[in-house]
Amino acid sequence: MNALMLLKNKDSVSYLYETDSIQTGLEELHRHGYTAIPVLTLEGTYAGSISEGDFLRHLVKHSGKGFSSNTQIREIMRANFNPAVRIDVEMEELLELSMKQNFIPVVDDRDFFIGIITRQDIIKAIVHAKN
Repeated sequence: MNALMLLKNKDSVSYLYETDSIQTGLEELHRHGYTAIPVLTLEGTYAGSISEGDFLRHLVKHSGKGFSSNTQIREIMRANFNPAVRIDVEMEELLELSMKQNFIPVVDDRDFFIGIITRQDIIKAIVHAKN
């Protein structure tokens, strides 16, 4: 089994751009019921992911003073949250990462975002392989 078999293509997943506003980010999380979402540069490379916690930390830090829903995603996201893997990643590494994150972003050899692999799909594949 390889990662390509588990990949949800970029066209079928939601993501944000680092220049999107936090208002847009919150709306997208809410619309899909996500707790985190990939963030891309305008060129299409993977910049990181943003979580509900990132939004909450920003809100608490700025509530009452200096809060703007027009703040860009890149200003509040954590760069090392949800590291991406290449498509040739080993299943063992995917399994390890899935214990810490709900989805694993996948990039090509130029760091362009090509999709995600979800924890749920990894578990399903393992269960299916055992049966």
